[in-house]
Amino acid sequence: MRTSSTFSILFWVYGKRAVNNKANIYIRVTLNGKRVNISLKKKVNVSTWDEKLQRANGTDKDSRILNLYLNEVQSKVYRIYEDFKREEVPFTSQMIKAKFLGEDKTRFSFQTLVDYYNEKMQHKLHKNTMGQYKTSQRYMTEYILKEYRSTDILLSKLDYGFVVGFEDFLRSYAPKSGQSKIGNNTAMKHIKRLRRMVTLAYRMNWIDRDPFVNFKMKIEKSERGFLTTSELQNIEDLSSSIERLVIVKDLFIFSCYTGISYSDIVKLTSDNIVVGVDGNPWIMSERVKTGTPFKIPMLPKAEILIDKYKDHYRTYEKMNLLPKLSNQKLNSYLKEIADLCGIKKNLTFHMARHTFATTVTLSNGVPIETVSKLLGHTKLATTQIYARVVERKVSDDMHLLKMRLS
Repeated sequence: MRTSSTFSILFWVYGKRAVNNKANIYIRVTLNGKRVNISLKKKVNVSTWDEKLQRANGTDKDSRILNLYLNEVQSKVYRIYEDFKREEVPFTSQMIKAKFLGEDKTRFSFQTLVDYYNEKMQHKLHKNTMGQYKTSQRYMTEYILKEYRSTDILLSKLDYGFVVGFEDFLRSYAPKSGQSKIGNNTAMKHIKRLRRMVTLAYRMNWIDRDPFVNFKMKIEKSERGFLTTSELQNIEDLSSSIERLVIVKDLFIFSCYTGISYSDIVKLTSDNIVVGVDGNPWIMSERVKTGTPFKIPMLPKAEILIDKYKDHYRTYEKMNLLPKLSNQKLNSYLKEIADLCGIKKNLTFHMARHTFATTVTLSNGVPIETVSKLLGHTKLATTQIYARVVERKVSDDMHLLKMRLS
């Protein structure tokens, strides 16, 4: 939360709408560049209003009473502002207005929450993650329009029924042309984003109860796609005269032997190559997605690729370790590579990271705790998803057990 150095209060009158020389008085509250106006339901003679002092300049009884009232209003708004500061929770000028009017728990709308969440998280979350939130929010808006026949609803209407209704809406959603049907896990991701938004509203006392208290997420366990040793070798052995396919192949192989995602690879420069504790070159950086540091000792095949592009025209001026392509084109070219190599799987660049976790490391006896560190995972449970699919490793371990028992 930003500190409130930009907080200000301004009293003003709507002179253009004066009737019989009497105009309504408003107070404008501005916080960090966002302002709201509050009608005070009071009128003043325009000729007696001092814009500089923001008070009536008359000496009559009505002017004195009005000025005392404005002083009280100003003090009240400042107290509300200070109370929010002491609570050390994010707040907006709209929240100050709602508190002043006594509507702080009844007048916050769902769209207010969406706007507030996006504003506060835009500098905390990666732009791709924010894009996913905005996709989920579009579904939420469509659901509200269908269910409540309105573009917005009050947060006070958020209950267990709202959550269950949104889940049903997602599961029965008729996809537009070119879109696939929303599967179970995708629906749960949309609901998970809704939950984070609603939890924020609950913690800020925008709602009195958490509608997710009795809701259970239903995540279906799915295996992560990865390449077998022979499939990986087929790609490594691919020879082509088409430069773009060679570059894509090299980027993919580099990821297979480092576990680094494409968004992190394109950020790598020579500064990220550091001598590790063993005296050998390591790649050290932070994940774009989470900001989590990762430190990876370089395997020989990764070193060869870095040397290959050291003086390449695609990397020389930009100081990148490897050439850069758009992610969309990358996956499109990978489909061509899969066809050339006879691979029937849906080859995507992220499959390289899965291949590193399974075929390259776990299947070769690297402990799961080490793999978790290499991948930059913050939780071991995330890495255990890969461990479930390494059937070859399970087979080898059981074979060793049989030998020991016999």
